[in-house]
Amino acid sequence: MYKLLLRPLFFLFDPEKIHHFTFSLIKFTSKIPGFSAVFRSLYVVENTKLERNLFGITFKNPVGLAAGFDKNAVLYNELANFGFGFIEIGTVTPKGQEGNSKKRLFRLKDDQGIINRMGFNNEGLEGAIFQLKKNKGKLIIGGNIGKNTNTKPEDYTKDYLECFNALHPYVDYFVLNVSCPNVGSHAKLNDKDYLEELISAVQKANTTFEKQKPILLKIAPDLNEGQLDEIIELVAATKLDGVIASNTSMDRSNLKASKEMLNKIGNGGLSGQPIKDKSTSVIKYLSDKSNKSFPIIGVGGIHFAQDALEKIDAGADLVQIYTGFIYEGPSLIKRINKALLNR
Repeated sequence: MYKLLLRPLFFLFDPEKIHHFTFSLIKFTSKIPGFSAVFRSLYVVENTKLERNLFGITFKNPVGLAAGFDKNAVLYNELANFGFGFIEIGTVTPKGQEGNSKKRLFRLKDDQGIINRMGFNNEGLEGAIFQLKKNKGKLIIGGNIGKNTNTKPEDYTKDYLECFNALHPYVDYFVLNVSCPNVGSHAKLNDKDYLEELISAVQKANTTFEKQKPILLKIAPDLNEGQLDEIIELVAATKLDGVIASNTSMDRSNLKASKEMLNKIGNGGLSGQPIKDKSTSVIKYLSDKSNKSFPIIGVGGIHFAQDALEKIDAGADLVQIYTGFIYEGPSLIKRINKALLNR
C-alpha cells in the first residue's frame, strides 16, 4: 500500500514538508484506539532468534532506524510499532539550532537516493530530554550527539560532554557523530589525535555514572584504506565500543541524476542506494582488517532485505535504515527480519 498509494502522493511535495506531515500523520493515527495494534500486527516480527546481544544490551531484532529521522525524539514510541529493534535519535546538539538554510533536502528518484544538507537542525538537549522522559520502554534508544555549528574548535569537546552527561540517563547507547558533511568547520573532527582526545574525555565522563553506556563512533563512507586503518587503531587504543559505518557521502560518481540537476542541488550528503556498495565495502574492510575485534552497525543504501544481509555478511552485527525507509516504507523492516529467519 505504501509504495502504490502513499509514496507517489508524498513524493509530489517538498521532502522536508512531507517529513513533518508524515510525523503528524503517524502521531495522529497512533492515538486512534486500535491503530497501534494494527501497525504491530502488520509489521512486527516477534522471534527470539532475531535477538542480538551487543554492548551488554539485548536488541529484539537487528534492524534499527538511523539517526536523522527522529532528530528530536518525538516519534520513537510510535515508530516502535513498525517493528524496529532500536531507534537512534538525533543528532542532538547542546543548544537548539535552525540548521542550514532551506531548501536543504532533495530526492534523487531515479537513483533511489537523497541529498541533504540539514546542518544538525534540532531543538537541542532540552527538547530531546523532554521527549525522552515519555519513553514507554518499547525498544532500545541510541543517542547521536554532535556540536553546535557556531561552537569554537577549542570548545568542541565541551559540547559533546554536555550532550553526553545530560542524555546519559535517557538513552541506551551513544554515537559520536564526527563525520557529517553538512555542518561547517568539522575538519578538526576528522583528525585522529583530536578524536582520541574526544573519545577519552567522553569515556572518562562515562565512568562517573553508576551504569556506563556504550560509546560508538560514526564514520564517513568516503575514507580511504589508510584512514580506515587509523580508525581501527583508534578503536583499539581507546577501547571504543564500536563503529557505525557509515554516514552520508560526498561522492557523486555513477549517478543517474544529470550534472545539471546535481549542480542545482549543490552540496550535501548523499544517502540511499548509490552508497550501498561503498558502505558495505567499508564494513568488510573494518571487519576483516581488525579480525572482527569490535562491533559494527551497518548503514547505507539498505532498500531490500538482500542489502541488509550483504552488510551482515560483510561483518555488521546490526543494521540501520533511513532512506530505504522513506522509499520502501515500514514493510522493509519486516522483510529484513523475515529474511534473517529464513536463512
